[in-house]
Amino acid sequence: MGKIRQVTLGDEESEKEARRKAEARRQTKASKKDKVEGVGLKGGERTVLVEGTDIKPEFKKLIDEVESEDGTGTKKVVKKKKETKVKVRSKRYLEAAAQVDKNKLYSLKDAVGLVKKTSLTKFDGTIELHVSLNPLSLGEKKDFRTGVSLPHGTGKEVKVVIADEKIIEEITAGKINFDILVAHPSMMPKLAKVARILGPKGLMPNPKTGTVTPDPEKRAKELSSGQVNIKTEPGNPLIHMPVGKVSFEDKDIIDNVKAVLEALGSKVAKVTLSATMAPGVKVQLG
Repeated sequence: MGKIRQVTLGDEESEKEARRKAEARRQTKASKKDKVEGVGLKGGERTVLVEGTDIKPEFKKLIDEVESEDGTGTKKVVKKKKETKVKVRSKRYLEAAAQVDKNKLYSLKDAVGLVKKTSLTKFDGTIELHVSLNPLSLGEKKDFRTGVSLPHGTGKEVKVVIADEKIIEEITAGKINFDILVAHPSMMPKLAKVARILGPKGLMPNPKTGTVTPDPEKRAKELSSGQVNIKTEPGNPLIHMPVGKVSFEDKDIIDNVKAVLEALGSKVAKVTLSATMAPGVKVQLG
């Protein structure tokens, strides 16, 4: 005597769906006999049905659903490849870039003149210096830090303050009205409680940058008058820093660049100058 099947009310639809999926799996297995695998396909693509294979139209959608399941009835999550966006340059940028020979090394004087000529911004753009250091000159160190005094400053007003109880209270309250914070070594334990606020912003005083010093008044004066810290990217021997404004006299920018290159010495491998949002100009060393 055959088994008596009991169907609970409300389960009829789920049973029908299960039967339809089972039939779809059978259709899939049957069709695989007529499939050619790997012919003209890229890795990860499904097999292709040979012309003439007969699969009922009503099962085609179900087959796709079944093949996307992981065997437990749960659909697999297919990660979509990130589309690489092609950066589209403006007509003005392309016109400016056409004035720069990418394969040529310009003298510092010519490079400064060309950078100012190819500046695209309506506001007074910043002129940036990009330096590639020779990794061998750094030895085992991956990062490099130093300081330099720019004869003509960067064109940006730098607000330097000295850490005290009042400043710490303001930082705790979320008020940060300075660009550089200088501290006496005795203040460092008190600054520890705001380290999580200052650290991510790059404002935490650090002996390596000279912002922790026994004479904070003197250091604050130096930093306010144009002394800047130089540091490489984390893990990369690359330096990016401002050396003036487009409105600066050519001589002032040249003096600032020379001051930086002298501070870096023989570590310099390549130098490029550029204005804000403008093409880079390669500079000849020596």
